[in-house]
Amino acid sequence: MTDLTGQIALVTGASRGIGAATAQALAAAGAHVVLTGRDTKALEAVEQAIFDAGGAATIAPVDLSEGDGIARLAQAIAGRWPALDILVHAAAVLPQLTGVTDIDQNGFSKALTTNALATQALIARFDPLLRKSANGRFIYLTTSVATSPRAWWGAYAASKAAAEVLVDCYAQEVRNVSKIRVAIIDPGATRTAMRAKAYPGEDPLRNKEPAVVADRVVTLLGEQFASPHRERVNQSQ
Repeated sequence: MTDLTGQIALVTGASRGIGAATAQALAAAGAHVVLTGRDTKALEAVEQAIFDAGGAATIAPVDLSEGDGIARLAQAIAGRWPALDILVHAAAVLPQLTGVTDIDQNGFSKALTTNALATQALIARFDPLLRKSANGRFIYLTTSVATSPRAWWGAYAASKAAAEVLVDCYAQEVRNVSKIRVAIIDPGATRTAMRAKAYPGEDPLRNKEPAVVADRVVTLLGEQFASPHRERVNQSQ
């Protein structure tokens, strides 16, 4: 098993779904996990689950779409720890699925802000802390429609594609001048609230649990992967 004892990890979107499962898996591997998201009560529930399992966590409620939210989060973490070892960016919003001609501008703007602009802000604000780690790692959770767009998914796909490009460029920029390694992970079909919203008629039991993705993320963190690394998490993993 991957041993992350003594490492500091930040997980966005940690209040539910894959983010929550990943936070719990990181804590089980020994990391102290900073949980961030918009829902304070949900974050507290994840924190309590980590405590009950013998792990360590801190909640830091933040709305990534707020202009100075990420800056305040980075300042708070830098004030408590000398470095950040792991950043798992799982937070995302799903705008209404509709044709490109019918995209709601407000919903699209929120998706671009949360999914793309916040990704750049996270990279910019936490790069200094990741560089101070002996083995900094940035894991970005994406979606297949970012690279294989399909009808009705234009707004979400565009926002996630923009974020992917930023993450890939960042990986290339730091790989030869730092120890930071970057991975882009496509979770595939997973039993989450976002998946249920996108596919309301689907039987959720056909999809894997978020813990399957979380376990793969933690396992990857124990590997010496090349950066940028890309993979899709399959049902059997």
